Amino acid sequence: MKRLAVLLVAFVLCGAACARPPAQAPYPERAQVRAFIRQMVERHGFNAKALRDLFAQARFLPAVLAAMQPGPAQHPSWEDYRAMFVNERRIGQGLGFWEVNRAALARAQRLYGVPAQVIVAIIGIETFYGRQTGRWRVIDALSTLAFDDPRRARYFRGELESYLLFARAAGLDALALRGSPAGAIGLPQFMPRTYREYAVDFDGDGKADLLDSAADAIGSVANFLRAHGWRRGEPADLDASVSGDGYWAYADGGVQPRYTLAELAQAGIAFSAAGVPADARAALIELETPDRPSEYRLGLNNFYVLTRYNRSSFYACAVSDLAAALRAARRP
Repeated sequence: MKRLAVLLVAFVLCGAACARPPAQAPYPERAQVRAFIRQMVERHGFNAKALRDLFAQARFLPAVLAAMQPGPAQHPSWEDYRAMFVNERRIGQGLGFWEVNRAALARAQRLYGVPAQVIVAIIGIETFYGRQTGRWRVIDALSTLAFDDPRRARYFRGELESYLLFARAAGLDALALRGSPAGAIGLPQFMPRTYREYAVDFDGDGKADLLDSAADAIGSVANFLRAHGWRRGEPADLDASVSGDGYWAYADGGVQPRYTLAELAQAGIAFSAAGVPADARAALIELETPDRPSEYRLGLNNFYVLTRYNRSSFYACAVSDLAAALRAARRP
């Protein structure tokens, strides 16, 4: 018994030690970081010493790796997910954001064809209209994911490269900016590469500032959606109901609109296509909540565009529902 107790204590202690992340060498001492620095010097003319000094101050954050791992909390039921974003508080704050920024929203809708309520809904879901833009130092988050997450290292090294280029071009301190655990920045939570490609100066002050300018965030969200194929005047999704067994083949989890409306109707899927082009295609979206019947939508082209912002059907449906609630609440 005594030996068993000793072994048990040893096992518990070992388990606790194994649960801790291994000790990490400072970033400038790692071969992969040195190679990254050489690449930034050769490709973009960065100063090697300045980058070594920068990475000497970057910190490995185990909490970032934990936050980026999929788990039950990141896959709630549709009912729970929707309730987080489509509620009285977010609608009320959204109406206030809309009123304060009504001129910029009207101009973005006119120029890019994206309805004001969709832009407001995205900013509301991403950062609660700028109130929750993230507490993580971007350099720490991106360094951790670029050099300590082998599965996604290639993607996040690209984002780290874009972040350093962005900070240099904007004259910002790369050590100071904060964002999400993935390194997303500003009111619309653009990743650095997206920021560099789609951010626009919408308030006319000579810079695209998604950190402090609501107008720039509004124009940039609209620009991103149009660049990814948003179609003016078309809805994003349609309510649907199903019957029989034929629809099963179409509830495949995909979001790309591949099926004609006629084909879906023949499979036992009912919907109203008012205002939808006759040649429109759609994906059947199943929204599951345990112990309740699933809800169904038809995701059209603009629904697919919303999933380019966040590749989740839950996300796109929440944007659509919050946008509809905002529009309904704003009507006289």
